[in-house]
This record gives sequence, C-alpha cells and structure tokens, in this order.
Amino acid sequence: MLYDYLVVGAGLFGSVFAHEAMARGKRCLVVEKRDHIGGNIYTEERDGIQIHRYGAHIFHTSDKEVWDYVQRFAHFNSFINSPMANYKGTFYNMPFNMNTFNRMWGVTRPDEAASIIEEQRKEVTGPIDNLEKQAISLVGRDIFERLVKGYTEKQWGRSCDELPPEIIRRLPVRYTYDNNYFNDPFQGIPEEGYTAIISKLLEGADVVLSTDFNKDRASWSSKAAKVLYTGALDEYFDHCLGRHAYRSVRFEDERIESTNWQGVAVVNYTDRETPYTRVIEHRHFAHTTSPVTWISREYPVDYSITGEPYYPINDEEGKRLHEAYLELAGKEDKLIIGGRLAQYAYFDMDKTVRAALDLSRKELG
Repeated sequence: MLYDYLVVGAGLFGSVFAHEAMARGKRCLVVEKRDHIGGNIYTEERDGIQIHRYGAHIFHTSDKEVWDYVQRFAHFNSFINSPMANYKGTFYNMPFNMNTFNRMWGVTRPDEAASIIEEQRKEVTGPIDNLEKQAISLVGRDIFERLVKGYTEKQWGRSCDELPPEIIRRLPVRYTYDNNYFNDPFQGIPEEGYTAIISKLLEGADVVLSTDFNKDRASWSSKAAKVLYTGALDEYFDHCLGRHAYRSVRFEDERIESTNWQGVAVVNYTDRETPYTRVIEHRHFAHTTSPVTWISREYPVDYSITGEPYYPINDEEGKRLHEAYLELAGKEDKLIIGGRLAQYAYFDMDKTVRAALDLSRKELG
C-alpha cells in the first residue's frame, strides 16, 4: 500500500486529521470531490476581498487549545460578529438584546423587557410539540413573529408549526446592550482567508481534486491501510437503507461599485416574503482598501436542487437512518468516519477542529 491514510474530503476535519497524521510520520492521500480544498470554509480573493464562497464563517471558541492551534496556521483579526435583522425594512440587532427590545417596544430597562417577554411566554400551554410553541415559550410572540418565524420557515421549507421543537433548543436573550453575537472569548477571521489555513494543514499530503471517491471506492481504498471518510454515510453505502434529508443553500454573488453597501457583514432577512435568508457583504470581515464590494445572497433550497448538503434535517426518522448507517460503518475494519456529513450533524468550526484533534489522538496516539 502506498499510504497509511486515505482521507476522503479536504475540508476542515479531514485536513486537521491529515496534518496530525503527517506530523506523526504517516503518509496521507487526500481525495476531494470539489475542484478546490477547504470544503465549506473555502475562501477566494476577488478585488482584494476574501469571499466566503459558501456563506459567512466566523471562527469563535471557548476552547483555548483549539484557538491556539488554528493560530499556528493564520493570523486572525479581531472581527466581532454583530449581525442585523431586517424585518420588512425595520432593522433589529442580533442576538436579541436591549437594543433589539428598545427598537421593538421602546423599553430602556432590562426589567421592562423581561416583563414583556415573560408575559408573552405564558401564551404557550400544554405540550411543546412543534417549533412555533418552542420559540414562543422562549422569547414570546413578538420576537417570534418578527425575527424567528419567517427566517426559520425559509430555512427549512416548512411551517414552524410543522417543524420539530428540537431545531430550536434555545434562543439567546441578553438583557444588556451588547451586540456581540457570540459569548466565546476567542473570535476572529483569518486575514488571508480560510483556504490559506487548509493549504498549510495539507502541506506534505498528496491531494487529488475533482474526484468522487464513491464512484471507485474499492480502487481508492486499496491505496491505503485505513480510510478516513468525511462524506455523507448514505452515499458511502450507495443509499442502500435510504437517503438522508438535507436542506441546501444557493448563493448569488454580486459585485457592486461601492466601498460600503450595507454597513455590516451580515444582514438576516426575517420576513417570509423576501426569498433569501441573509446578505453577506464580505469586505466587512477584514480590512480592505478595495474600491468595490462583493455581496452574496443566500437562498435556502431543497437538497435536490444543488446536490450540496448543508443542514441535516434531524428529525426522528433521520436519526434512526443515521444510526443504521453507523452500524454498517462499524463493520468495516479499515473505515474511520468523522466530520459534519459523516456524522449527519451541524458543527461549528471550533467543534470540528476539536473533534479532529481528539480523533487523531485516539487513532494515532
């Protein structure tokens, strides 16, 4: 065999694992379906601006080891995520905080806002058996109607009263005038983009792009002693038990002759009528002197339209199907799985790095 490990997928999880394996003297071959490395954190430069090709990615974590680890591969700026919500032309701060409540109700004190939310929460009685009841029980009717309902229904393609409550386990409410979206102490964006990080992680590996491992699994697998698979498990097993359900996103990019188009990196459109969920203006992620700007509109679509899985529909049926595929995977001696697709879950970047480091320590010692 030519390699110790065949890594399927050149995203963050696979790249961290490959880097750690090579640091221990292992030989790695990386096979990537797309024509570029980086997975969904892939960035590319246009007009001196780092474009987040698959949506906004802000690195944030409370894990000091993970933060120190990623900083070995890039210089992170001090970007703070402070998105805005646009509901039918009225702007609200996110996450829900005193600036939001002042805009919505004219209140100025935390106890006033808390009193309104508490009163509205009483609307929900009986079992909380759908997302609408869950959200109202957390933040009340007003916030739900203006800032949750439309966005969520666009995101998942279903009415909130038809969605399981588990999708929204919690909604952060802060009774302070603080627009920092994340509570994590470490936050920022790599100034040279995420692709530069992946390039450094994969130094020393043989990388093959534009190649679908699943179309010739036996041949590719024969090249290595073990296979780390980061793709979708239903694809690995040729959908023999059924297909996983996902929601996907279609991105529409636009170059605009302006140095500041919307004044902030992220604006969520929370009404149901606007077909996209958010607009990203990439220049606000990092300092740039570019005379133009680039924006990306994000349109939630059915997985069948793009063929790109983004958000797993983690209902009970989906969980049962994934468990069944995990049983099959456990029967293959040389197969290792990891990453958001293989685990049919949505992970933040820091959790992805942490999981890859933990796996590498378990696997490599």
